[in-house]
Formats: sequence, C-alpha cells, structure tokens
Amino acid sequence: MAIRVMLVDDQVLLRTGFRMVLAAQPDMEVVAEAGDGVEALEVLRHTRVDVVLMDVRMPRMDGVEATRRICGGDRTPDDGGPRVLILTTFDLDEYAFTALKAGASGFMLKDVPPDELLGAIRAVHSGDAVVAPSTTRRLLDRFTPMLPSSGADEHKQVDRLTEREREVLLLVAQGMSNGEIARKLVLSEATVKTHVGRILTKLDLRDRVQAVVLAYETGLVRAGGG
Repeated sequence: MAIRVMLVDDQVLLRTGFRMVLAAQPDMEVVAEAGDGVEALEVLRHTRVDVVLMDVRMPRMDGVEATRRICGGDRTPDDGGPRVLILTTFDLDEYAFTALKAGASGFMLKDVPPDELLGAIRAVHSGDAVVAPSTTRRLLDRFTPMLPSSGADEHKQVDRLTEREREVLLLVAQGMSNGEIARKLVLSEATVKTHVGRILTKLDLRDRVQAVVLAYETGLVRAGGG
C-alpha cells in the first residue's frame, strides 16, 4: 500500500512543489494538506495519515505544538498514529529541536534534494528516525545550549546503561546508523539493534531522535562535537 502523506505548511506554493514530487512516486500518496497546526489536527481527526510533513513556523498553531499534540501522551507510532517529519529552513527555525523533543521522528531542510526527502519519508514510515544527516548535528550543536538541562531523574536513567549501551548511545548521538555502529564496534547489526532497543526501553524514549536529544541534554555529547 502507498505511504499516505499529509503536507502541513502555510505556503501554498511549497505544498504544491512537494505534492508534485510525491505524486510521481508509485509508493506515495498525498492524502491531505493543511495551512497551519489547527487545520492539521482537524483534518487528522477524519483522515488516516502515515507521515506528516510539518512546517515549523505557521499562524494560529506552529508545527512544534501541533507535533506535541499529534505525538502527545503515551501514544507511540506503533499505536497506528502518524509519524511527523519536520521541515525546517535551519537558519531560522530555532524550535525544530523542541519539535524533536515533542515526538517528531526527524527533520529535513526545505531545500533538500527530492531523493533525500523521499528517502526520509520512507525511513520514517518504516519505523526509523531521520538523524543521520550532518545538518542534524549542526542543529543540535547550535540550539542545545539554549535549552534547559534535563532533570536529575533523566541523568540517573543514563547511569543505568551498561558501558556498552553508553558507547552505542554516543554513536547514535553522532548520527551513525546501526550498520555504521556495527562496523565501528565490530558487532553484528542485530546486536546493535538489540542494544538500541534496550537503550530506548531503559530511558523511556520513543525512538533514536529522542535518544540523540537526551544524549546532548545530559552532556554525554557536548555542543560542538565533544
């Protein structure tokens, strides 16, 4: 079945461009559009969507709050709800980091090449999180110092990780895929996947994106790449 995509952006021209790119794909279908977060939430009440491409800055309700409501509570993507992929201009959207904390499965730049955007949509739909591009680390490095630190409870959670799990978390936070981590640590991809799963469970996180955020907030990875 085709991936059901919703476009949320207050610029009609941008939505038109994205729609044309996605319409050319045999495995994707644009099933809904919205001009802001309020309209998006209303549409989602009666439309089944797999992936939401969400702008950050919009009138009435921005993409951060809309993402928080879509991914809010104890709901996980496995519950059948849509996954959110944030679209950002990077230099202007200081709140993209907050959207990742709110439950987004990743973000892409609005001027991303079409093949990268399509790959990100497919990755998010399959259950992965889009954290590999170097732009992700640039965004985290830039905006982490502006955000409040995690609480002591979250630091204690990190202390519960084994030495190997902490090592894997550090590499995840650097944007490495399971395959890259496996090669670096001389492990099988299945073993790395098991470690990642245990990390998410112990830290009560939705996905790899939130693991990256927590690694920065707790100081395991420092802004600037330390």
